[in-house]
Amino acid sequence: MSTTIAFARLEFQIVYRNLWVAISVALMTLFAVVLTVAGSSPVGELGVDRLTVSVASLTTLSIYLVPLIALLLAFDAIAGELDRGLLALNLTYPVSRASYLTGKFIAHLLTLMIALGVGYGAAGILSALLGTVPSESWKSLALLYASAVVLGAAFLGLGYVVSCLVRQPAAAAGLVIGLWLVLVVLYDIALLGSLVADSGGVFTSHVFPWLLVLNPADAFRLVNLAGGEAALAASGISTALHSLPVYMPLVSLLVWPAAALLGAWCLFRRIEP
Repeated sequence: MSTTIAFARLEFQIVYRNLWVAISVALMTLFAVVLTVAGSSPVGELGVDRLTVSVASLTTLSIYLVPLIALLLAFDAIAGELDRGLLALNLTYPVSRASYLTGKFIAHLLTLMIALGVGYGAAGILSALLGTVPSESWKSLALLYASAVVLGAAFLGLGYVVSCLVRQPAAAAGLVIGLWLVLVVLYDIALLGSLVADSGGVFTSHVFPWLLVLNPADAFRLVNLAGGEAALAASGISTALHSLPVYMPLVSLLVWPAAALLGAWCLFRRIEP
């Protein structure tokens, strides 16, 4: 355990020196504040408080931004050290590969947690300063933070998988951007096209909800739609919840980080620096 923490501390120092912590915090804070301020105009029309509207907007933002930040943090974790010859040196120390990978994961996840905490915290504080915020909205914000951390963990694991598959950082960067496009953008477009073609048939009622929950980004969206009042301000796929067991989006979201990290560890074991 001490070795894992030592590698985590070292990796976090590297991330900090490379300004990834500052960049992540700045991005999340900027978008959170902008969405909170911009989302204040429809509050009276919707009959909900400012933070509820902000949570709905932040949910959509997080689906795109959190996976992207996680993948950019992770793509260089193994491929970059292979390319620079650092992996062979680091593995000469008496440390297991599981501890080595876990240390990197802890450091990168801590970076995400800091960025999300500052960004979402800024949105909550600003909403409280601009008006009354009920307790349910604070619970929705807390759920959003916890689920966004899990979503980030899933994409960190997927980034490590990609980083273990190639030996050049440039190739890994291209692959993670492609992975982000497929899982976050193209997957939903394909499902939407299938819905239009099916016109309310068997695919819409039985297949579509399960395909939706298998994607970590969509599982994250469903968890937050089901989590409270923010669902009233969101639109789109909330009806899919009625065709699924209530716990399935949460189960899918929790399984993804474990499965991705296990896959990364299996691939990492086979790498010969």
